[in-house]
Amino acid sequence: MAEENAPAVIPAEAAAAASTAAEEPGLQTLPIRAYLDQTVVPLLLQGMSALVKERPDDPVAYLAQYLMQHNPNATGDGDS
Repeated sequence: MAEENAPAVIPAEAAAAASTAAEEPGLQTLPIRAYLDQTVVPLLLQGMSALVKERPDDPVAYLAQYLMQHNPNATGDGDS
């Protein structure tokens, strides 16, 4: 399902892209692919990379926990 022409995402750049995208006005008007590429995909790729390295028994729970812990939009007053 990965596209051959998709650029490689470096973790630091992914986090920056995700946090920057949340601040940009007009996210509601972006096409679906652009919206996901700017908001979710960078962090999701980081999480999937960590998932492959760890190979936990429950990969879905691991990925969910990773996404919650590394959410660039978290306010910091939630439970981590």
